Amino acid sequence: MVQKIENQYKEILNQYMQRQSEQNLYVGQNFSRQLISENISPEEVISVHKAAMQEIYRELPEVVWHSFDFLIEMMINYGLALQERQSLLQRQEELRVEMDLAANVQETLLKTPMPALAGLDIGLLSIPARKMNGDYIYFISDSEGHAGIAVADVIGKGLPAALCMSMVKFGMDSLNNSPADPKEVLGVINRVVEKSIDDAMFVSMFYGKYDSNDSTLTYGSAGHEPAILYRAKSNSFEELYAKGLLLGVSPAASYEQHTVQLEKDDLVIMMTDGVTEGRTDEGFIEREVIFELIDQKKDEPAQRIVQFVYDELERMQNAELRDDFTLVIYKKV
Repeated sequence: MVQKIENQYKEILNQYMQRQSEQNLYVGQNFSRQLISENISPEEVISVHKAAMQEIYRELPEVVWHSFDFLIEMMINYGLALQERQSLLQRQEELRVEMDLAANVQETLLKTPMPALAGLDIGLLSIPARKMNGDYIYFISDSEGHAGIAVADVIGKGLPAALCMSMVKFGMDSLNNSPADPKEVLGVINRVVEKSIDDAMFVSMFYGKYDSNDSTLTYGSAGHEPAILYRAKSNSFEELYAKGLLLGVSPAASYEQHTVQLEKDDLVIMMTDGVTEGRTDEGFIEREVIFELIDQKKDEPAQRIVQFVYDELERMQNAELRDDFTLVIYKKV
């Protein structure tokens, strides 16, 4: 087979060297397909070319033949590197497909219905920095006028964070839409996380329970970013602090809770650190900037406020999210 290929190639090459026509090039191009079908490597093609040239042009100086030897050796390494690169690209494509599938599964698995309560307008936006979201929002509501919300953030990224978040959802589901107090909710989720995930993974969470019967918000935190309360009457912002360890640190952790009274047009702004730790070329975006953005749209519906804050922070960061972005607003109307 090799001898046959060498003879064919020598004839094609000889015809081209004599005429150098488009027809001869076309014949050579078609012959290259035969070489591929016969699994002839690039360095073997060069070797065949060298053998053909030696028979057609015997008078060429020795240095020319040495150049072919050099090219053959180079192409051997080139072929190995090319195979390795193609294998890597194929694996990357397989991983991309797997991550797309996992992201779709995560989106479906972690869906939670938004409560509809008279007197409460809710806006939310959760956008992952990568395929998988390490942030999570979970709503709990009942027929008695309660609207509970958990805003969680896994300390970690990618698939491990997504798997960890599924355990948080499992814990929230186990509450059976109970209007439990924040300290109880955080205690339950802490025990689930501590038993179910790797010791290197931790979760921060803010949990707030709104009661439409008396317009109060009771809240607690497990090492999470403090929520912000905007008071419409005084046009002022204050942070809602509550002490508590990150989820998963200790099964014996306890959590405190506090209650605030909401009045018309007050806002409760809940978020992850992807909102408050945004960076520009000049440095971190100060919290006062977020306050100013909210102040500009405070009279708008909650969803418009959320979208405006995201759009402006994205613009400040040149459309580059460095962390998952989650922002939720409860607006008393």
